[in-house]
Amino acid sequence: MAVDRYSYSYNPDVLSCLANLSSDEVFTPPALVNQMLDLLPQSLWSDPSATFLDPACKSGVFLREIAKRLLEGLKDQIPDLQTRIDHIFQKQLFGIAITELTSLLSRRSLYCSKYPNGHYSITPFDKPAGNIQFHRIDHTWCNGRCAFCGASQSEYDRGPELETHSYGFIHTVHPEELFNMKFDVIIGNPPYQLSDGGFGVSAKPIYQFFIIQAKKLNPRFLTMIIPSRWFAGGKGLDSFREEMLTDDRLRIIHDYFNAADVFPGVEVKSGVCYFLWDRDNRGDCNVITHNTDGSVEISTRPLLEENVDIFIRHKMAVSVLKKVKSLDEVTFDTLVSSRKPFGFPTNYKGSQIKTLNDIALFERGFISYIPLSVIERNRNWVEKYKIFISKAYNAGDKYPHQIINKPILANPYTCCTETYLVIGPFDSEETTRNVVTYISTRFFRFLVFLRKISQDATSKVYSFVPIQDFSQQWTDEELYKKYSLTVEEIEFIESMIRPMDLNSGESDD
Repeated sequence: MAVDRYSYSYNPDVLSCLANLSSDEVFTPPALVNQMLDLLPQSLWSDPSATFLDPACKSGVFLREIAKRLLEGLKDQIPDLQTRIDHIFQKQLFGIAITELTSLLSRRSLYCSKYPNGHYSITPFDKPAGNIQFHRIDHTWCNGRCAFCGASQSEYDRGPELETHSYGFIHTVHPEELFNMKFDVIIGNPPYQLSDGGFGVSAKPIYQFFIIQAKKLNPRFLTMIIPSRWFAGGKGLDSFREEMLTDDRLRIIHDYFNAADVFPGVEVKSGVCYFLWDRDNRGDCNVITHNTDGSVEISTRPLLEENVDIFIRHKMAVSVLKKVKSLDEVTFDTLVSSRKPFGFPTNYKGSQIKTLNDIALFERGFISYIPLSVIERNRNWVEKYKIFISKAYNAGDKYPHQIINKPILANPYTCCTETYLVIGPFDSEETTRNVVTYISTRFFRFLVFLRKISQDATSKVYSFVPIQDFSQQWTDEELYKKYSLTVEEIEFIESMIRPMDLNSGESDD
């Protein structure tokens, strides 16, 4: 009688615990893996020819959970347990680890031995890696950046004793040569980003490269879990977003506003999503939106609305946006400056002592003074009224949310560092105050929310907001009436956006 070493060695608690740890490499909880596997046709689990690839193995949990389903589904076709185990693990399951450490962890999870050519492996291999590859490779440097992933040479040009994070699956022009075979299913949780050597904690997304490479292999099905910020923003994601949102083979998206709902203890700004790409079936996408209050919203719709270049996450928001855009008004982004409106970086410091003819410099959290002569950009704005608005604002992922920081009415003879963007300028204090009031409305900030997918709020996030007649003040009630919003639409806006109290202080970060 065959010894069921797989069941004997299987320990679900270890991986569940790993999934609850906050880490640069987010481990995937087994429960989430099975939700993703449930997207696939059930017929796969009884198909002895079906092949599966995880191109970003960390804990090995995807392949392990697939193995459990195949072990059950192939009982009738391959009755002998050990024969079935050997077939599944040797002929159907394949992985590429992201680091040497995760290669050992993945093999231990899948084969119950970090080297499956040894005595303790549940299935015999003649090679120590089994079907989970890891080969240390180096980045391909070109002008200080990796030609494949864009990593900074100064950050990742490391000696052989250190991990380079040059992930094998995305550092090749020909991913099909890694295993020299076709795959029915490609599934995984790829690394999300690499530090790009920029200021502070600047990072470059890399998860999109795993999806692009996976599509080159032309699998029947592709499912991955990735940050949701690709819906509207992110460095280097514009072409990827366009390609994804115009691909009608993207049939299911599960969108979580709060990443902690699937990755306990882990914060991923603007949430995460997992999707099903189905090569042989085209049509509208089933969008399942998981709100922070636990409610779920389901809709079937195109991923791109007419004259919109991003994915609108809520069905109700689509309805509101259509009504706003139907009036074809000039948009607010035309009033918002680019970065460094006066040429000063965030760390620029003025003097704490004001001398004759100095002007006020708004830095992060306080005011200093500089001579007018040092301003090289937009000097003509200095003598006018304007509004300063924080370029970045983060108050967590709980809703209702304020979305942007409180605007600062800036009098003439003022300027600011890169901490702020400039709205305006304006000729009168009254007009400026009316704009400030407009910014404080829930209506205004809801339309910003549709485009603001991270803490950064560049001029682009204001491109859905229409400009109003600023000879008067605007209230939410007046704006709701102007755009003929229904009770349901108003309730939705107010469930997402909290009031802004302009009298409680200048900032709220």
